[in-house]
Amino acid sequence: MSGKTVAVRDLPQTGFVRQSQLIPTILPFSGPTLWRKVAAGTFPKPVKLSARITAWRVEDVRKYLEDPIGYRVPEAA
Repeated sequence: MSGKTVAVRDLPQTGFVRQSQLIPTILPFSGPTLWRKVAAGTFPKPVKLSARITAWRVEDVRKYLEDPIGYRVPEAA
């Protein structure tokens, strides 16, 4: 558990993180599991920064990490 705490502390306060920065350092699951969670709405949706770059807002990842079991993607207004 302490390894996860150190990794979360190393996240920037704002900006974007890519999948390679999340797995396995911060998230304890595989890439396919990450994408299953995104599809199920239990992990934040990524942002397409360019044709070949997909990333997650750090703020969204931090919100997920506050309550990984209860996290749900907010409904669009």
